[in-house]
Amino acid sequence: MGRVDLSRRRIEVAEAVSEVGGAAVWGTPKGHGRRSVPFPALLATELAQRCQGKRPKDLVFTSAAGAWLRNGNFRHRHFDPALTLIREGRSTPDDPVRNVEGDPNFPLVTPHDLRHTAASLAVSAGASVKSVQRMLGHASAAMTLDVYADLFDDDLDAVARALDDQANASGLGIQGPIGDILL
Repeated sequence: MGRVDLSRRRIEVAEAVSEVGGAAVWGTPKGHGRRSVPFPALLATELAQRCQGKRPKDLVFTSAAGAWLRNGNFRHRHFDPALTLIREGRSTPDDPVRNVEGDPNFPLVTPHDLRHTAASLAVSAGASVKSVQRMLGHASAAMTLDVYADLFDDDLDAVARALDDQANASGLGIQGPIGDILL
């Protein structure tokens, strides 16, 4: 809980846990580095509620018994059923009425896929390669580009628009057809 900074809307990732032979093995995150992950304001209230009454060393997200979340249990009990609800258009498992439009083609995703979703959302919000690198804990921006280069294609359009805006603002905007350009 002590690694959640509600005022700056950041979560520090400093430890990782994996299950080996049924036991929790705590260590550093992949790459052995800490990272700071931003979260949007719309999550701040819910995170603040989850943090209430917790001590700095307590986990924010736990099992019903207060223990660390085992991936298999979390997927079986919460994540996969939530995907089913989305596909069926129900808001709760015991609600027989479809009160939202279902999407039977909603992709089968894993919790790890949400990491890629976060990267995609960050890029579409205008995050730089360096920011996405830091958020994901990649060792280098080159590694981030190797994995997510296709997400930055729209950057070229943004660069062209920014150049147009600057040229027009300075009075150097192009007045008429350019003609053929040889490269």
